[in-house]
Amino acid sequence: MAAKIMLSVLFGGFVLLLAYLYESLLEKQGIRGPSPSSILLGNIPDMNRIKLKEMKLRATKETRSGTISKDHPLTIAHDLTSTLFPHLVQWRNDYGPNFTYLSGRIQQLTLTDVETVREVSLCKSLHLGKPAYLLSQDHKPLFGKGILASSGPIWSHQRKIIAPEFYFEKVKIQWVQNSLFNFKGMMDLMVDSTATLLRSWESKIESEGGIAVLRVDEEMRSLSADIISRACFGSSYSEGKEIFLKLRTLQRIMSQGNIGIPGIREYGDDCKNVYFAGHETSAVTTSWSLMLLAANPEWQARARAEVLELCRDGVPDADALRSMKTLNMVIQETLRLYPPAVFVVRQAFEDIELNNILIPKGMNIQIPVPMLQQLPDVWGPDALEFNPKRFEHGVLGACKFPQAYIPFGFGPRICVILSLILSKFCFSLSHAYQHCPAFRLVIEPDHGLNLHMRRV
Repeated sequence: MAAKIMLSVLFGGFVLLLAYLYESLLEKQGIRGPSPSSILLGNIPDMNRIKLKEMKLRATKETRSGTISKDHPLTIAHDLTSTLFPHLVQWRNDYGPNFTYLSGRIQQLTLTDVETVREVSLCKSLHLGKPAYLLSQDHKPLFGKGILASSGPIWSHQRKIIAPEFYFEKVKIQWVQNSLFNFKGMMDLMVDSTATLLRSWESKIESEGGIAVLRVDEEMRSLSADIISRACFGSSYSEGKEIFLKLRTLQRIMSQGNIGIPGIREYGDDCKNVYFAGHETSAVTTSWSLMLLAANPEWQARARAEVLELCRDGVPDADALRSMKTLNMVIQETLRLYPPAVFVVRQAFEDIELNNILIPKGMNIQIPVPMLQQLPDVWGPDALEFNPKRFEHGVLGACKFPQAYIPFGFGPRICVILSLILSKFCFSLSHAYQHCPAFRLVIEPDHGLNLHMRRV
């Protein structure tokens, strides 16, 4: 026991020494940050203290529970960074747009200066890649060595294989085999899956007298899983899920032995990565889009009018999706306020210079996407408000620096689902809805999303 304690102390001392060296090098360049308050935990106690302080402050300001009533309509605050990551807000105010801190044993360089972020986004050097901690035992079951965690030549090879499958034109013409003699286009696949769900909603609304309260976030998660299972495996969600679980079992078996089949593990990991990214990100983005449309009935009405005009038969095609300007603006604004990818993370594998900042080998870089996408000096005084009109002339017209917009989502798929829902239903927030975003790898409604639904 004494030996373990001694090793822990020595390791903690080494981490602090390394952190001191990093901090000294960055401080000479004008980049500072809070001093670690714990040998083993770094600044994590400070992060928890700031979060607790922010929670207490919000609790004292709130005069009601956050539920909706006719007398007190819900006021929705979209300041995700202050809500979920208040330490980043405080340290940015204290130390400037670029600062450093120690998260456990991981030294983080947080970048919110748009010019530096631009340099990171344009950097093609293989000396800058995914952090080593993504390959740790904690992250391995989810990411493995797939494209979300890999770097260098491995990442480059995986991206060449996977990326073309998600281009819009590929989605438009891609064909998947659902059975031996039955082929359906990707668009038809999305429409069919969504139509099945909407028929169940219609039945429930009819059975409850014309209006029903639906828990739509869970429905969107199941729908997204069904679509990606059919697209990836050519089968229903239940069958696709079974195949997916077998792939994971195969990977576990292979990881226990010395099976020399180069690339097989990476392919299995990529299947998991695509399934997670495609499933979770589109599901939560669709849910947040529905929440924002429910909370802003004027935008819901505008989007519905556009859908009904462009889809006379009620079913969108790829060309109609391209013409849905209002709905696409709503999706872009949703991705700005509620980005599914919360952090862009990188690690310097060698000393590298970005925007005149020398970043030492081993330093981890963290770009907080919600903060970057809600900076008033970039997006204007209404940066924390829902205003899809800002995207009327595209990203270049929406903000001063386009590199401050880092959306990650599957726009065409979300657009199909929303257009079908809008063409059939009117909806508003349930009185029981509590606006409480939670961070669980993606940002999702902590208490679900309940909507009052009725037929158009």
